[in-house]
Amino acid sequence: MRIFRNKSFTRFLKKAGLNDAALCKAVAAAERGLIDADLGSDVIKQRVARPGGGKSGGARTLILYRRGKRAYFVHGFAKNDKDNIDSNELAALKKLASEMLAFDDKAIAKAVEFGTLTEVMCDDKD
Repeated sequence: MRIFRNKSFTRFLKKAGLNDAALCKAVAAAERGLIDADLGSDVIKQRVARPGGGKSGGARTLILYRRGKRAYFVHGFAKNDKDNIDSNELAALKKLASEMLAFDDKAIAKAVEFGTLTEVMCDDKD
């Protein structure tokens, strides 16, 4: 399973006080079938706990996710900043999911090289 985050999500990650380990835990939970909300068309919403805190006070993340293959963290928000995404945002995310989950290894390598994507490295113990 390969996990990535895009540039805007990386900015959110730092602002929200999250780290890659928290992202790894969120994807590991999804891999076990523990998905907070399946929004359809390979888009899921997962709550991510802040280090030292619980999920309820953490962040909400939108992930383009294909089980056993790849996960792309593309959007994050605090619960008190935004309740949910609207139908236009969801439609755009579904389109983005169909495009990004079709990337081959060469396209991913190019996106990482250009800094568009950052690969999240997980410790196998998570």
